[in-house]
Amino acid sequence: MATNLAQLLTETASRDGSRPALKLEAAVASYGQLNEGAARVAGLLQDRGLRPGDRVGIMLPNVPYFGLVYYGILRAGGVVVPMNVLLKAREVSFYLGDSGARYVFAWHGFAREAEPGAREAGTELLVVTPGEFERLLERAPRMASDVERDNSDTAVILYTSGTTGTPKGAELTHFNLIANARASAELMRVTEDDVIFGALPLFHSFGQTCCLNNAVHTGACLTMLVRFTPEKALEVIQRDRVTVFEGVPTMYQAMLNFPERASYDVSRLRTCVSGGAAMPVEIMRGFEQAFGCVIIEGYGLSETSPVASFNRLERERKPGSIGIPIRGVELKVVGEQGEELPCGEVGEIAVRGHNVMKGYWNRPDATAEVLKDGWLLTGDLARVDEDGYFFIVDRKKDMIIRGGYNVYPREIEEVLYEHPGVLEAAVIGVPDEYLGEEVGAALVRRPGSDVDAEEIRAFVKERIAAYKYPRYVWFSEELPKGSTGKVLKREISVPDPAELVKA
Repeated sequence: MATNLAQLLTETASRDGSRPALKLEAAVASYGQLNEGAARVAGLLQDRGLRPGDRVGIMLPNVPYFGLVYYGILRAGGVVVPMNVLLKAREVSFYLGDSGARYVFAWHGFAREAEPGAREAGTELLVVTPGEFERLLERAPRMASDVERDNSDTAVILYTSGTTGTPKGAELTHFNLIANARASAELMRVTEDDVIFGALPLFHSFGQTCCLNNAVHTGACLTMLVRFTPEKALEVIQRDRVTVFEGVPTMYQAMLNFPERASYDVSRLRTCVSGGAAMPVEIMRGFEQAFGCVIIEGYGLSETSPVASFNRLERERKPGSIGIPIRGVELKVVGEQGEELPCGEVGEIAVRGHNVMKGYWNRPDATAEVLKDGWLLTGDLARVDEDGYFFIVDRKKDMIIRGGYNVYPREIEEVLYEHPGVLEAAVIGVPDEYLGEEVGAALVRRPGSDVDAEEIRAFVKERIAAYKYPRYVWFSEELPKGSTGKVLKREISVPDPAELVKA
């Protein structure tokens, strides 16, 4: 079946192009302007030789240009490779090189890292600078219609790391993402009269599907924020009369605890959506009472586009639950042999449905490890109750969730081992009251080395994105190991955070 994710924009713009689509501070792009910009981006790429199926990187913050470029790539038949704007040059090079991206659009403020990374990967860099980018598009031809793509064709490659190797690109199809955008709108009851607040980064699956594609599908207005602070968020909610807010638990906690929150008019706020990490029940209750709204929590991962399960507005919300599967999707809890476990027993969550990825880009072995007979093994441990509600118990993987961002220990450990003073390294999550988890590194010095925590933090910070480097660093004589010599992270003794110096 011929389709294209870009049709979400094409169809909405054809209904009423004058409606506001994307907003940032005083700048507003209507659906007509967004559609025209996407048509010019598509023409620019086609004029430069882009072919359907070619990959194109996006390294843009939450600005309206993201929408122009995102839908422009899709309209031209390209595959979007979203990238965190905080990536360093070596990371940029990997993402572009692994995906084989022919082009990358990078925000001018991040060109310092994007340029060497793109050069090393052999990717053409297109710097997005306000004013200059508009002039570039004015000279570009206009692609009037969307290139036809099949439901099963890849639309977006979202990179997600694992604990056992380099980042893997989850291939999400046009059908995956269209279906998930529609499901998100249905769950949140979004209409064209809504104003959605997109505090989540659009390069992340949560922000991309639940904020951007959700808004464009329904014709709602998406108001954005480049960098979250509770004061600025409350200002946006009041100024733009926000009806739907989406964020991670730390954002809710920050707004709830903001001393002057009562002075802001948040009366239009109706529904709030939380994901990325489990929200403490006390924060949820406190926020709902203070802001007069309802918070619904969901669950998903990049490999599921991302939404897999959600609490419902019309049904009971059970504290600590990730809800029930969304329409058209199945969840079950399985044992070590893949057998479905009865209610109450803890096992791994498996997902099947229209949201499950096509596979990992050029990684058939990794794909085979997680896709079994159409079921995706998530690596998350959970139980299900008699009403079909799922409860996350723990993570099978070692992944750290820091303020809603996924941090993968293996990636950081690889960098730590590059330091000449480090003999052994193990990266683990340290409980943090505000972020949920903080990144901690337990190290063993090489004989004769006097490296300290400050030097380690600076070394890692230069090489990977700022949210990943270990804020807590401590040294031991040795790390606990099993009979095979593998470090047993569960047995690592974590010093009292109060006794450690946090960067």
